[in-house]
Amino acid sequence: MHYEKWSNMTMKGILTLAGQRLTAALIIAISFSVSGCMGSASVNPVAELASLTVTPGTLQPAFTSETTQYTVDLTREVTSVRLTAQPAVAGDTITINGQATTSSTITLGPEGSTTSVSIVVSESSNNSRTYIVLLKRASLAGNNSLLSLIVSTGTLAPGFNANTQNYTVDVANNVDSVTVTPTLQDSAATVTVNGQATNSGEESQPIQLGGTGSSTPIDIVVTAQNGSQKTYHVTVNRGESGNNFLQSLAISPGTLDPPFNAGTEGYTVNLPSILPGNPSNMTVTPTLQDATASMTVNGQPATSGQAQPTPLPAPGANTAISIVVTAQNNTKKTYTVTVIRAALNGNNFLSALNISPGTLTPVFNAGTEGYTVNLPSILPGNPSNMTVTPTLQDATASMTVNGQPATSGQAQPTPLPAPGANTAISIVVTAQNNTKKTYTVTVIRAALNGNNFLSALNISPGTLTPVFNAGTEGYTVNLPSILPGNPSNMTVTPTLQDATASMTVNGQPATSGQTQPTPLPTSGSATFIAIVVTAQNGTTKTYSINVTRAALSGNNKLESLAVSPGILAPTFNASTTSYTVNVATEITSVTVTATLSDTNASMMINGQGTSSGQARDIDLEVPGPTAIEIIVTAPNGSQETYTITVNQAASSNSKLLDLTVSSGSAALGLTPVFNPDQLSYTVDVDNSVSSVVISATKADPQATMSTLGSVIAAPGVPGGQVTVTLGVGPTTEVVTITVIAQDMASQSLYTVTVNKAP
Repeated sequence: MHYEKWSNMTMKGILTLAGQRLTAALIIAISFSVSGCMGSASVNPVAELASLTVTPGTLQPAFTSETTQYTVDLTREVTSVRLTAQPAVAGDTITINGQATTSSTITLGPEGSTTSVSIVVSESSNNSRTYIVLLKRASLAGNNSLLSLIVSTGTLAPGFNANTQNYTVDVANNVDSVTVTPTLQDSAATVTVNGQATNSGEESQPIQLGGTGSSTPIDIVVTAQNGSQKTYHVTVNRGESGNNFLQSLAISPGTLDPPFNAGTEGYTVNLPSILPGNPSNMTVTPTLQDATASMTVNGQPATSGQAQPTPLPAPGANTAISIVVTAQNNTKKTYTVTVIRAALNGNNFLSALNISPGTLTPVFNAGTEGYTVNLPSILPGNPSNMTVTPTLQDATASMTVNGQPATSGQAQPTPLPAPGANTAISIVVTAQNNTKKTYTVTVIRAALNGNNFLSALNISPGTLTPVFNAGTEGYTVNLPSILPGNPSNMTVTPTLQDATASMTVNGQPATSGQTQPTPLPTSGSATFIAIVVTAQNGTTKTYSINVTRAALSGNNKLESLAVSPGILAPTFNASTTSYTVNVATEITSVTVTATLSDTNASMMINGQGTSSGQARDIDLEVPGPTAIEIIVTAPNGSQETYTITVNQAASSNSKLLDLTVSSGSAALGLTPVFNPDQLSYTVDVDNSVSSVVISATKADPQATMSTLGSVIAAPGVPGGQVTVTLGVGPTTEVVTITVIAQDMASQSLYTVTVNKAP
């Protein structure tokens, strides 16, 4: 072989070598190159294969060019295979079992046999290498093949074939375990999964997978009856994680707005212009949800859970902090924190402004500069000063109160205006940049002794119209004719604005804030209440209340009237007082429900006090009709009487409920057995019986029952009986019992034939 061919073969061989052979191959190549330069080309490379495959089947071990001995385990159903080989160096020749070819169909021996195949690769200098493949066809007792192989998650690649031993399965990154279900071709064989015995056709124990992005090998070893083994290899590839979320995000100084949420990517942090300790940096601490992810802070790699320093923006400036999280599968998510720092020394606002005594109007707001405080003429303790307490928003600012330097948050005394006078308090706030803001409080003090106003006026029972206002002097109160508890007095409670003023109620001195009793007007009348307030300077103001009480109602009508069952005739009208109701025979009571037009009226139904809308049950008189009387009494005592006449329909029932025949204490049997719809019966007695008693009970007690020319059960009597005397010797007596219904139109004739034996 010449040097050029060896050089080409060497480079091609290096490209096909496995990783663990690379170093040795490079050394061989370098060594040959050196010797070649010395003029020696006597060293020949070893001829070898680039690939070797058997279809169906799997080479054991997996093919490498250096390995020359292989076995292939085949099921007993396989009778031939296709063997294909390719040389590592183009131009080298290949023979399979002595035939020059790169692919050949090999016929297998009988079940349980081994067929040896020889593959020889040669080059022109007669260097060669022989590869031996032993094709083992399983016997009945040597069947070490699977019938099927199922993985709980994912799909085998390639699809399962009993003669294919190597597979891969791809699963999602959230799958952390799988099971495999191997099913044996030969039930007498055994199988293990990763060394654990497993029943054919049943799931294995769960197999824990490696981390996301990793591969986990699973070996399924089948042992035939004769001890021969076959190993199926399944490699489970777990997908890479796509988790590019943060678990937490903290910043100092400052607070994230909104609070951190893994799904929220944008945040702001508002910082004051001056920070304690005057730091130059802030820290951001991002923590990953998934340890396989990575991240950068402002482009610099960052460690999960560790604080990352970043420069603070200058006062009045903003900065953006970008946290980019890269998942294991290289997908990215960017969290952005915008830090906004207030401008330095431009804050001339107050954060609070308090005054005592008195209350600011409007309520303090940093952006509002003008306020008023209204004070009474007389103050508790008769103080000479008031205090104003302004508090700065910015500790670097300064301020004056009425031109005098003041300390933030400290009360500053200032003279009270005299009664009837006003004063202005000026608070000037100067920011560090010398911009100013002036807050002004105008204090207005009421004139002494001129306050003749009420601060409140309450009355009970009733409500003032209009609603009380100190400047409104006239009011009305409308009361109903009837009041809960039937009180004789009402109360009025006036309260003075000025404690130095005095007042009277209907000419009687009254104390501010205390209730003053005054007689209630009777129903249908009115009364007048006068409250005269006298200020210390003698000026007066009169508040008047005109109380009008409604007259007692004369409403003695019903709002509604109903009877159940039944229908009023005519239809109810409050002005109609007489009604009739027709009900069926079987109705024994009705329910009357009456509703008052005036809830202050009262009502009786058949002499019983009844509330408006209350249902009252009335038993019907039998036989009817039944009269129901409703008496309505108005609040003024006038009455109205409503009457309802309930007519119960007459019954048409002329049947018997029961029929018996007896002799002494012995009951005699009827033929046929009694049935209300059966009218004719016979009774057989022996010749010793001299008489029988026939007893009958009516189905409707209001029917009339007679026999032998006499009434034995009048209306209202449930039943009756008759004694029938029998003649001497054989005889027959026929007794007819006539039942006439309540309606006198329907009747039934029952006959009893008594046969006396000879």
